Order: sequence, then structure tokens, then C-alpha cells
Amino acid sequence: DLPANRLGLSQWLFQPENPLTARVTVNRYWQMLFGQGLVRTPQDFGVQGQRPSHPELLDWLAVRFRESGWNLRALLKLMVTSATYQQSSVVAASAAKIDPSNRLLWRSPTYRWPAEFLRDKALASSGALVQLVGGPSVKPYQPEGLWIEKNNFSAKLRTYKTDSGDSLYRRSLYTFIRRTSPPPAMTTLDAPNRSVCTVKRIVTNTPLQALVMMNDPQFVESARILAEKIQHQDDQSLDSRLTITFRLLTCRPPTTSEAVLLKSCYQQNCQRFEKDAASAKALLSVGEQPMDESLKLSETAALTVVANLVMNYDGFYMKR
Repeated sequence: DLPANRLGLSQWLFQPENPLTARVTVNRYWQMLFGQGLVRTPQDFGVQGQRPSHPELLDWLAVRFRESGWNLRALLKLMVTSATYQQSSVVAASAAKIDPSNRLLWRSPTYRWPAEFLRDKALASSGALVQLVGGPSVKPYQPEGLWIEKNNFSAKLRTYKTDSGDSLYRRSLYTFIRRTSPPPAMTTLDAPNRSVCTVKRIVTNTPLQALVMMNDPQFVESARILAEKIQHQDDQSLDSRLTITFRLLTCRPPTTSEAVLLKSCYQQNCQRFEKDAASAKALLSVGEQPMDESLKLSETAALTVVANLVMNYDGFYMKR
């Protein structure tokens, strides 16, 4: 008895007698947080798909989500504050033999953060992330000459023109995406090109991803902004600077061995940049935001290298 149009479809999707909408939605957000859904075939909830590993949990979450008025914020809060999500990610050898894929959720999952999360995390850690919500799409740093070879019929899309100011530091959600030429850094980090709907991203591990994290202007500039911010703190000791840098990027203090490596990296690069001021200035000139001229060039450059090093450590780019 529903109208045969889009209104009727939406009414059918959200009828109390239709459990599929809530179950699929809950499974997708579980997959986003835990790496794998309770149903590990998120694209197929039919007879060809896998059975849920915890069917009662999936049903309970779906009903709770629906009865909350489809409150997504409450659903995500419930998941991330659960004892299951807050477990340690340390792999126990005995449990790994029984359940190597962690279907029984005996440990916290470990996986690489999506491309957008990594960029936003670098910006947020440095304090450069612009918190503005809403507005038009923005065009952050991209390789020069992007789009030129793609068409000759659209003046607006003929060349990629990088934005300036706050637009460079907006969340990745607002990045302008051209489907025939998506952002190369995002593509390298496994972001889909949006030509078709992607229910679950394929996660790869390639040397190009490390090169993006080490050399992309957004990451290099974020490391420099973080280095400058750290030098303005009250405690000016080197150990304090390195510890805060590590904590801001990984959410934990460094171990003794990690602290030794960070200190060694800083001292070596500081000596190098004292002898080669041109290289230090070239490093600190990456990005639109001007460098802080009041700080010592070699120290800022060395701390920038340390921050960039930590961004390429699995404690930064892996969910643990």
C-alpha cells in the first residue's frame, strides 16, 4: 500500500518490520571501528553471504539503534566505550592458534587507518586542523599539473588549482574529488576513486605508501607545525620535547628504547642542519604556512624530521 516512488521506498526501508536497514548500518559502523563486520560480507546479507559471528549482538545493536531514533552518535559511543573495543591488541599465541582471524573478538583489532583518517590525524596532532563544519569542497595540496591530461572541454576542471588559507587544513571529508583523477596520495593509501559504491575498502601495503607519508607536503608541513608548537612549551628540555611529540602522534609515551632512537635521530639531524642551513630552510619552507623565524633553524628542522619519523611509525598509522 506504499506509493511506488522514492517516498514509498524510504518508508519501506524504515518500517519496524524491516530489520535489514538497521542491521546493515550497524554492521558497517562495526566494520569501520573493528576492521571486520559482525557479518564479514557487508556487501551481501543474503543466503550467499557469511553468517554473523555474533547474531544476538547484531540483533541487539540493530534494535537499539532503531529504537534510539537512528542516533548514530549514540551507536558509535556505545561501540567505542565497550569493553570489547577497549581490549589490548596484543596477540596471545594460544588464542591465535584457535582463532587467528579474531572472529570471537578476544583482542582489540589492528589495522591501518584509512587515508582520510591519516591526513586528519596529522593535521589534528599538529594543531593545524580547521574544525569548521560544512561549506563547499576544498582543494588541498596535489601534484602540479594534475588534471591537465584528462580533458580539454571543461575550463573549470582543466587544471587543478590548490586553495589557500584555512581551506588547506580542512578535514579530508571536504576534499574535492574528481572521479577520473582522484587525489594521488589518497589513492596510494587505498581510498577508492568513487566511480562505484565501495562497501569495503581493499587494504594494501606498498613502498609507495611510505613515500607518501614521508614526502607529501601535507604530512611534512604538519610535522613542521608540530615541531614549532613543541618548542614554545614551557619545558624546554630535549627529553620533554621528544616525549610530547611522540605522545601527540601516538597517544602514549615512548618506551626507553624508542626514546633513545628519537634522541639519536634528533641529534644527528641537528648536527647535519647546523652544517647545511640551506637544506634546513628548504625543509621548513614546505607548505603555505610560513615558518617561525624566531626559532633556531637547525633545531626546528631536526624536530620536524623526528615528527615525520614518528608519522611513519606503526603507532601512528595503525589502529591498536
